Amino acid sequence: MGQWSSCLTNLANHVAVKLHRVALFLRSPGHPDQSLSLNRLVVSLRERFKHWGTMSDLDEVIELHRDALLLHPPGHSDRSASLSNLAACLRHRFRQGGIISDLDEAIELHRAALPLCPAGHSDRSASLNNLAVCLQDRFEQGSIMSDLDEAIEIHRAALLLRSPGHSERSTSLSNLALSLRDRFLQCSIMSDLDEAIELNRTALLLRSPGHPERSTSLNNLALSLRDRFQLHRIMSDLDEAIELNRTALLLHPPGHPEQSTSLNNLALSLRDRFQQRGIMSDLDEAIEFHRDALLHSSGHPGRSTFLNNLALSLRDRFLQRGIMSDLDEAIEFCRTALELCPPHHSNRSASLNNLGLSLRDRFQQCGIMSDLDEAIELHQDALLLRPPGHSGRSISLNNLAATLRDRFRQRGIMSDLDEAIELHRDALHLRPLGHSERSISLNNLALSLQDRFQQRCIISDLDEAIELHRAALFLHPSRHSERSKSLNNLAVSLEERFRQRGIMSDLDEAIEHHRAALELLPSCHSNRSVFLDNLALSLAHRFRQQNVQPDLDEAFSLYSQLSHLSHAASRADLGVAKSWAASAHTLNHDSALLAYKTALKFLDQQVALLSSSSHHFDVIREAVSSLATDTFSCSVRHGALTTAVELVEQGRAVFWTQLARFSTLLDELSVSGDTGMALAEEFKRLSFCLRNMFDQATEDKSPQIRQLTMQWDDVVLRIRILPDFSRFLLPPLFSDLQKVAEEGPVIIVNASRYSCDALIILSGQGPVHVPLDTTQAEVSELSSEFQSLAKLFGSSDRQHKLVGILRKLWNDIVDPVVQALRESDVCPGSHIWWCPTAEFTLLPLHAAGPYEKHRDSLSDIYISSYTPTLTTLVRARRRVFRDVSPQHFVAIGQGNPEGGKELKCVAPELTVVAQCLEPVVSSFTLLEDSDATVQGALDALNRNQWLHLACHGMPNRIQPFESSFAMRDGPLMIKDIIRSDWQNPEFAFLSACHTTVGDEDSPDESIHLAAAMQFSGFRSVIGSMWSVDDDVARQVVSAFYGHLVDSSGRLCCTQAAVALHKAMKSLRKKISLEQQIVFVHIGV
Repeated sequence: MGQWSSCLTNLANHVAVKLHRVALFLRSPGHPDQSLSLNRLVVSLRERFKHWGTMSDLDEVIELHRDALLLHPPGHSDRSASLSNLAACLRHRFRQGGIISDLDEAIELHRAALPLCPAGHSDRSASLNNLAVCLQDRFEQGSIMSDLDEAIEIHRAALLLRSPGHSERSTSLSNLALSLRDRFLQCSIMSDLDEAIELNRTALLLRSPGHPERSTSLNNLALSLRDRFQLHRIMSDLDEAIELNRTALLLHPPGHPEQSTSLNNLALSLRDRFQQRGIMSDLDEAIEFHRDALLHSSGHPGRSTFLNNLALSLRDRFLQRGIMSDLDEAIEFCRTALELCPPHHSNRSASLNNLGLSLRDRFQQCGIMSDLDEAIELHQDALLLRPPGHSGRSISLNNLAATLRDRFRQRGIMSDLDEAIELHRDALHLRPLGHSERSISLNNLALSLQDRFQQRCIISDLDEAIELHRAALFLHPSRHSERSKSLNNLAVSLEERFRQRGIMSDLDEAIEHHRAALELLPSCHSNRSVFLDNLALSLAHRFRQQNVQPDLDEAFSLYSQLSHLSHAASRADLGVAKSWAASAHTLNHDSALLAYKTALKFLDQQVALLSSSSHHFDVIREAVSSLATDTFSCSVRHGALTTAVELVEQGRAVFWTQLARFSTLLDELSVSGDTGMALAEEFKRLSFCLRNMFDQATEDKSPQIRQLTMQWDDVVLRIRILPDFSRFLLPPLFSDLQKVAEEGPVIIVNASRYSCDALIILSGQGPVHVPLDTTQAEVSELSSEFQSLAKLFGSSDRQHKLVGILRKLWNDIVDPVVQALRESDVCPGSHIWWCPTAEFTLLPLHAAGPYEKHRDSLSDIYISSYTPTLTTLVRARRRVFRDVSPQHFVAIGQGNPEGGKELKCVAPELTVVAQCLEPVVSSFTLLEDSDATVQGALDALNRNQWLHLACHGMPNRIQPFESSFAMRDGPLMIKDIIRSDWQNPEFAFLSACHTTVGDEDSPDESIHLAAAMQFSGFRSVIGSMWSVDDDVARQVVSAFYGHLVDSSGRLCCTQAAVALHKAMKSLRKKISLEQQIVFVHIGV
């Protein structure tokens, strides 16, 4: 029935508009009823606008009012009404579109109407009210205090004309209260707020139950009480505000145009109470009300505000529970809100500010620098929209300063810190005594001064920081939501001063403040681990000073709480776990190994938070650092050799490990029953989608990637519930990793700041420990020396220096391992695998030797291969195919790449490959010159399992995922390889330069071309460690492929290492030493 009624009303509106247009057309200028026809058309258009919101109707109404005004020249009895009507419509259009010129014109029209309603005129109070309301609107847009002051005076004049009993008295009471509240928010004059509250109470009394404006008065009184609560923290004010908001909401049932506003206001008050009392149910309820407000706000002019408020509440919940989906959702809502606030929109600066805050939070959680850089730009834009005098200027000054300080702490640029300090001083100046945000500015300025002290050691900076922190703490009394933060910050400053001056009272006070701060935080709070670390470090510091055992016991008792974290670990949690490990090592505490295990568990959780994107590699590089190698060293020193193997595997190549999960073999799952088969198919589908989206985490795809990741995580959890799959995709145990030695021993060579060690993994027995008589610093120096030398290979004879490096490698590292292999009955001629870590990854271990007559080098004793991790080798061994399967081989050569140097030996090299293999393989494809394009190569690899690639190799040490093979039309990059889904690839010979060269700053991540091929599925890969001579490559290829064919006349990728070994041995007298050792084998 209601739907039919609405349809009939719409039809009547359309008909009325058409009829009144005809009537106006028939009443030409000068007709006595023209004004009446104008008015009737205006009424019809306004009704249609109310229903449909079509702006063209409102625009036409304004033009008609202009025509009506022309019919009412000065002196006409209806001129004041025409001026007021046109002004009212212009104000309405301003509120819809935010065009300030509409509001300016409305004010001028109201000013013109006011003298036409002199004292005693029946419309004077209405005229005063209308002018004051417009001035108040302009103040809210531009924060010009004179507009607000004038509005208040005019509202007072209107109220005097509306004495008790006047039908509009409640309106004047309400409007004056609103203006006084605005002035309080701007100037913090408490008498303005108190008066506003009393005026709102009086207005509410005049609007008894049933009054159409009662809900407005309930809402306005609630807002003013909430303001007073935020200043004085009197809980009765906030509790009353919440009850008033609930009552107002009851008067706005579903379908009411003000329901979304009521929902929003109640949610804001509940969020305030959460921030005061920490009751999560208040925050959860606030979020639900904000969601409801948003759901009912389609087309509402306050939609951007509702989006922002929901985002802020989700951000609060993230800060409490650390659930990344809350923060990601908050960022998406902030972006949507910003899109609804184009330039000149009154809410744009607030939207810029809120998005900046949330991006800063995500930076602090995940460490993605692009988030921080964007946050800084957003806060800079917001500050430009908040010039001196704007009520939000101090907020923008503070937030911009905070993000600049973050960037300083990340990049160490002093100008960022100096600017942050000046901005914080400006913000503090705008927040005098009594300002609700003063404590925040005191705290933030103190933190920045503290940072500057640590850089420049000017003690006055530290003393000032301490005094500022004391002042901030004074403003955060018991139960204040920011008290714990103030206590912590003051404690950190006092401890720093103790380090400078050695006054024990500073350290003792710091410890007491740290304890108090930690007690105020719930176990799930995002800051708890940082506060815990600060207290533990202070106690350890006092233990070193006074040797009081309870201090040490308390410190490590605190750290042990980390191993029971109730939420997903953040970047800060990972940092604290590392701090625990470092303290345990320094103080020789037996919790060191538990600390490292906890840190690696946190690392797994931290990496899982990031989408698979090369943009996040810097974050992973920072998170990993030396964690795995130090963990390995600690485990070895504790005699836990199998644990050492498990943990170093867990903490290395984490980026590849994360990506490799998308290519997990599911044969056992697929045959485990209907549920297993369905889960396997779902896992494959989601994994394909996520791998295909590698490096595509743009803003428009981020929500899609996040959704896919959540679905993928859910499938993994469901697989783990199945019998025999409880450890699906969990870090492997030693019993799984030991399978790596079934075809020969694997040697992990580890460099840590604490020790250098090798572990030999053998089949059927425990690992063998080989201590290495060298230090990480010496290994690093040797690695740097070798890298410098390798850049000069080919330009002059460097053999003497190269031999010196290879001898040192032999004496310090490889020979002790060889002796241990012999003692373990590993026969000469056996195949061994090297799994180097840290700086060892950049050294040619396979080429080590004494290089003296009658003494064997490593290559004379064993056949060497490499593997970046144990898991990749285990995975490659698992994929064994039937001997009768077809062997499809593609040889790709590009001697004339786009913008690159010509390679004249590519064509002869491909000819050699073809001659060797065409008679052997099922099919042989040759792709060269104009056919050897990026897409051509990718398509060929979809059809072939065996690859020979001859071209330029282009390592990129700055952006390692952009390392590439040079094709005719551009680079075939690592990121392209990762996105590919090749079926059962077997072997790749990468006849290109630098294909095993990765990022020197994070060698354990193995981001290089050869590793990309292996992690993409190739079981066996041959690559180069430095530049390859063109003619040498042709000779090596000719010798190599002759040895790759097994006794059955088929290619065998497991013979690749032996084939390379024999090929290089046959060429020893023909090529230089550097070219004899340039090629290495990776995999089975």
